[in-house]
Formats: sequence, structure tokens, C-alpha cells
Amino acid sequence: MTAPRKPQIAPTSNAAPFAIRSERAADVAMREALLDACFGDNRHGRTCQRLRDGRAPAAGLALSAVREGTLVGTVRLWHVSAGGRPALVLGPLAVDPACRELGIGAALMHQALVAARARGHGAVILLGDAPYYARFGFSAKKTGALVLPGPFERDRLLAIEFQTGALDGAEGTIVPTGVALPKRRSVRGLRAQAA
Repeated sequence: MTAPRKPQIAPTSNAAPFAIRSERAADVAMREALLDACFGDNRHGRTCQRLRDGRAPAAGLALSAVREGTLVGTVRLWHVSAGGRPALVLGPLAVDPACRELGIGAALMHQALVAARARGHGAVILLGDAPYYARFGFSAKKTGALVLPGPFERDRLLAIEFQTGALDGAEGTIVPTGVALPKRRSVRGLRAQAA
């Protein structure tokens, strides 16, 4: 005998299928697994990762999207100097592939930008798909004289200003300026010492 099937119930239009909140320490393992699933094992070698390595995200600007107790989206912003101008770099933005039609990425972007503006930041830079990020106000208008510390596609370096002129005259390499994390010994280094 088979068990009766539960009817599929579609969420009502006013039901929120996910919630966005500040990232918590308990999110770390799920966030790392999500980033691996979205970007692959080589994500640590990407150019923008050089701006994040060994740094803490900007205060209050690490967000998680949670659905039914599971982390399904993440975005973080990081302090940088954009050719001598203070700014933030956004990334990575990641959404569980099974949840991509729920608007989680757009909601994370909106929440992150609202929070960055409310905290008084003047500009946000990212490396991404121009047609997708244009709807949030990003363009390449102010990034033509900026470079990243590694290979990148020029047309994907985008920015939005919250304060008019925040990136005026910005030229040169974008470098990290955020709070440095305490140095930790790598597992590989510990194994080598033990041998």
C-alpha cells in the first residue's frame, strides 16, 4: 500500500519564501559549500579573491539568505582603495541553483546596497555581468582607469556611486584596505611541520 501523497501547495503571493539577515558564524560552512557549488574549486584563484584574502568583510555588510533553515544565498562587501578613493567591492554574490527563480540574488543586492548607503559608503565596485548589474545602477562609466590585481575583463568592472563624485579621478590598482584577519596556520603547513 502506498502512502497518500501530500498535495503541492504553492506559496501565496504575500508569503516570503526566504529571509535575508546578517551573516552569522554558524553560516560559514554552508556559505563555503554554496560558493564551491556556484563557482567551483578554482574560486580561490580568481582575481577578486585577492581583494578578500586575509580580510574581514565590511562591518554589517555580510548578508545571508535563508530558506527553510538552509542558507541559499550570500553576499559580502569589502573595503578597498580604488586608485586612492575609498570604496567597497561587492562579491561574491551567490544563490543556490535550485533557488534562482525566487529573486534571492536581486533581494540580496538591494539589501546590500541599501545597507552600504545607510552606513555612509560613497561607492561600490564589482566584477560582473553588465546587463545583470545595470538594473541596480552599476556601469563602467567610472572604472575605465581602474585595474584589478590580476587578469579581468575590462567591460565587467562596474561601479555605482552613492555620493556624486566618489570615484571622480579614480585611477590605478584597486587594493584591499579592510581589517586584516588574524593569521592562521594552514592545514598544509601544519602537516609539513609534523613530517
